[in-house]
Amino acid sequence: MIDAAGRPEIAPQTCTVAATHHWLVRRRGGEKVFEALLEILPPRTPIYTLVYDPAGYDDDAALSGHSIHTSWLQRIPGARRHYPKLLPLMPAAARALRLPNVDLVVCSDAAIAKAMTPHPRSRVVCYCHSPMRYVWDLAEVYGRTLPIFLRPLWPAVCARQRAADAAAADRVDIFVANSNHVADRIRRAYGRESTVVYPPVEIPEAPPPASAKRERFFLCVGHHVAYKRLDLAVEATRMIDRELIVIGEGPGVEALRRGPPPHVRLLGWQPDEVVRDHYRRAAALLFPGEEDFGIVPVEAMAHGCPVIAFGVGGAAETVIHARTGVLFRAQVPDQVVEAIRTAERISFDEMELYERARQFSHPRFLAAMRAVCSAALDSECRSV
Repeated sequence: MIDAAGRPEIAPQTCTVAATHHWLVRRRGGEKVFEALLEILPPRTPIYTLVYDPAGYDDDAALSGHSIHTSWLQRIPGARRHYPKLLPLMPAAARALRLPNVDLVVCSDAAIAKAMTPHPRSRVVCYCHSPMRYVWDLAEVYGRTLPIFLRPLWPAVCARQRAADAAAADRVDIFVANSNHVADRIRRAYGRESTVVYPPVEIPEAPPPASAKRERFFLCVGHHVAYKRLDLAVEATRMIDRELIVIGEGPGVEALRRGPPPHVRLLGWQPDEVVRDHYRRAAALLFPGEEDFGIVPVEAMAHGCPVIAFGVGGAAETVIHARTGVLFRAQVPDQVVEAIRTAERISFDEMELYERARQFSHPRFLAAMRAVCSAALDSECRSV
């Protein structure tokens, strides 16, 4: 069914829907996926989230027309900025959010949004970006980033969070994973099977114009937290005297700002057009972390930019070795250096990169999620 704005809706107006997302503080990859999910929902679908920062959405029309309901965490001073520090409180805050009496709850989650309490008659579809990675697969990595005096408490916090997260998974009727990699995580963490629907990536309508020889700089883009391993990109490019341009913020960038190496340029957050311009000019995107899916590599390929990535996780499902990029198998600088040198010997076909990126387009995501959500509804609420 198509609504008045030409959007594919999941069901006729007799069906009621609510949408949930873990937090809405800045428009990053998970938030872009959530906005895409809203496109198949009725225009005024209510949104429920733990913490919401309107300042992070000043120029974003995607949330307009939706009422946004937050948890009691919102009332804690500084919660909008320091919400990660409230992790121990999140399960209780999520459970306290009572969702309305609707036919369908569409949950977008990489944390504990699925713990929000649905009405008994509601069907819950959870688009899972990942089980709570900082207490499951990456607990040790995150533990090392804590102040020393807090580290002894971390194992107990993780155990409580894992138990709460597993219990929250029982509220979900249908899991959708954003990659086969995450489907495996869901199986290990929750003992549940899931349907794989790759996230939507904004692909240019036309392929990138034939470019002259690409420039010699390498590029890192994103929110640079510990597991994304910006440090590997910095060290590898230093070892072979290549310029590295870093777009985005995060703890990894903050550490570099205290004493940036001479071969690194830090640009901070940039508008989409600036990012696209760097994709079109960079020698390659460096993507050394293990990601659930990784929208950035697909964006880069869509603009003709090859990708040098750690060959575990989502990148192994999107990047074709020696065709659209180069995959390396160990997160050590020597392997990144070897991958860079291999990439520099390959003449990548920008049209092939573009066509590969088109396999993860926005329309394909909408069609797949519309089918999943429609199937979750009982026959009286399905589209006709």
